[in-house]
Amino acid sequence: MNFKIPNYLTIGRIIIVPIFVFTYYLPGIYGDILPFALFVIASFTDFLDGLLARMYKEESKLGELLDPIADKIIVATALILLVMDNTIKNYEVIAAIIILTREILISGLREFLAKGRIKLPVSNLAKLKTFLQMFAIAILLTGETGNKFLNFQDYNAQTIGIILLWLSAFLTLFTGYEYLKKGIDHAISEDNKN
Repeated sequence: MNFKIPNYLTIGRIIIVPIFVFTYYLPGIYGDILPFALFVIASFTDFLDGLLARMYKEESKLGELLDPIADKIIVATALILLVMDNTIKNYEVIAAIIILTREILISGLREFLAKGRIKLPVSNLAKLKTFLQMFAIAILLTGETGNKFLNFQDYNAQTIGIILLWLSAFLTLFTGYEYLKKGIDHAISEDNKN
């Protein structure tokens, strides 16, 4: 099998997930800094594998399959852990549900549209949403350690992380609606052909 560097990065991102979960439960500063560092590395490899695949024309079907799976696994795992330990709590959980629901929705849409050989290109707004989402989750992962380092008037790390999470959730709704509309329009046009 001819493995390409972007594929190694994507597979590495999947391998990071159980290590990420383990480090999340370490006590004290290690349980804040290590999961944060692993999440940042995973987020960076997400950007890097796509960049390298395009630059060196190393796009592959394996990468096309695994890349979105790797992204969704790390984001879903982080959000579930943050909800479980009450970093994301009460109404804030709605923002996490919006993000996870959109991930499932887009996966289904891509699969449906792939049958008609229709690609669902990533918009610039969706890229901004992904950046804010990753940034918000990374900040929330820093826990109490992040609060010690990032304290701006009444806004500590957790507050800033939650604000960014809500912002990414609103962008998620907007971009998710755009994608859903494209999918529904395609489905209706296919039904009208029959």
